[in-house]
Amino acid sequence: MLKDRVVTAILLLVALLAAVFLLPPAGWMLLCAALCGAAAWEWGGLARFERPLRMTSAVVFGVTCLMVGYMAGLGDGSLSGGVLLLPLYLVSGLFWVFLVPLWLARKWSLSNPTLASLVGFVVLIPTALAMMHLRTLGPWVLLGTMAVVWVADIAAYFSGRAFGRHKLAPAISPGKTWEGAAGAACAVLIFGFGVLVALGASQPGGALGIAVALLAWTAVSIIGDLFESLLKRQAGLKDSGSILPGHGGILDRIDSLTSTLPLVALAAVWLAR
Repeated sequence: MLKDRVVTAILLLVALLAAVFLLPPAGWMLLCAALCGAAAWEWGGLARFERPLRMTSAVVFGVTCLMVGYMAGLGDGSLSGGVLLLPLYLVSGLFWVFLVPLWLARKWSLSNPTLASLVGFVVLIPTALAMMHLRTLGPWVLLGTMAVVWVADIAAYFSGRAFGRHKLAPAISPGKTWEGAAGAACAVLIFGFGVLVALGASQPGGALGIAVALLAWTAVSIIGDLFESLLKRQAGLKDSGSILPGHGGILDRIDSLTSTLPLVALAAVWLAR
């Protein structure tokens, strides 16, 4: 199992780097739309959709990503219609920051197909568009954003295994601990400030402001992870899919990214105004 996870992780990383640095904007847009469609298929499994509805969701979500991405100028890298992305990012941000913590506390379920489709739209469409958007700003912008989430995930896993004693959300994900969350926060702070020092970047908001932003980033990534864990538990599934040996499905790999990428893209749009 560990060997499968390592091999798959290496192959995924190589494929991601090749796509991010080599694909033209239109090719990257198509890839992100395809990933969104595949994730929508898995989302249908979490929502317990019948096969026809799962297939319809996959097609509709993928086509929607292409249409919005094209109108926003993501297909040619111009971002000529980038303002169109702002309301989608805003809705996503409000969902993750305000609604999902309440959702986790009350353990709501995706029992209604219309609600499940709407929530899936809010979770997946802004994420796919943010992947296109951040890559348009620069390959390293996208990879750096993802790297923060990966650092948090890896640090949480190993610090939780080494020091975990107090459960973070035992009814949702028994393996997650407060010690793991603390390890993730420390690792993200070290990584974030380390990158800034290495780049010689100025810190206009001050060290305290940057630290608060990194800690909030970590917290939101954990919320994204817990949200998918809750939905999988309610659906009676261990993984969202089986397409990635040792890792499960696409949603299993992007759960923390669904809550963080749109917020970073929102900040990028806001700062560019």
